[in-house]
Amino acid sequence: MRIDVVSIFPEYLAPLELSLIGKARQDGILDLHVHDLRSFTTDKHRSVDDTPYGGGAGMVMKPEPWAQALSAVAEGHPDGDRKPVLIVPSPAGERFTQALAYELAEEQHLAFACGRYEGIDERVIEWAQEHFTVRPVSLGDYVLNGGEVAVLAMVEAIGRLLPGVVGNPESLVEESHSDGLLEYPVYTKPSVWREREVPPVLLSGNHGRIAQWRRHEQYRRTAERRPDLLEGFDAGSLPRADRTELHNLGYDVVDGRLVRRPGTAAAQSG
Repeated sequence: MRIDVVSIFPEYLAPLELSLIGKARQDGILDLHVHDLRSFTTDKHRSVDDTPYGGGAGMVMKPEPWAQALSAVAEGHPDGDRKPVLIVPSPAGERFTQALAYELAEEQHLAFACGRYEGIDERVIEWAQEHFTVRPVSLGDYVLNGGEVAVLAMVEAIGRLLPGVVGNPESLVEESHSDGLLEYPVYTKPSVWREREVPPVLLSGNHGRIAQWRRHEQYRRTAERRPDLLEGFDAGSLPRADRTELHNLGYDVVDGRLVRRPGTAAAQSG
């Protein structure tokens, strides 16, 4: 996969040289390029922003430097039938999820446009659609100073899904959100630490019981911390033990979906 990132603070992306993503770059799994937007300016001050039409606070990023930068990125697109995908971090974009990370990990070429100030001139987004599949994306319902932090998070979430990046691919299957639930708690040696014991089932050697315990812990943790995730969970084919556990947590299976019973602790937690 090729990834291009355009920013006025290219040094902000230095963490992408570290850990698994850095190793993936060294191994040739990930072809990642960071571009300085100011390199595509033409005035002596290398300015990238100006006052907004219509008035208001803050500054808006000028369109021409972005057009020049994105044109250069598009020219580096590997041969293929599909356009590169341009991701614009924005609180006005679609929510970034694990499902979206999997979807984007299938792409051949991703580009990220790190906006600053009050954002990028909207005409850039319209123009870019001629060369890219444009997707404004938000990490969540909050505002950052710029897109760099969001890009660091998204590149790591996407990059680790590429074959060969994570040493044990099975670990990707058991993570939070991979199956719509939060991950179960994990433990390591010693079995007793500061008078706190590891759950006995994990020491039993009974892999069937361990798998069931972990699954039930996923239900419990998700019900406590993110009950909204259970609203869309496909429960139609759950075994009886799982249905019983969910019933104890305050959920019933109705037409293949989970419904919280009024007045239960689970219903009140959300």
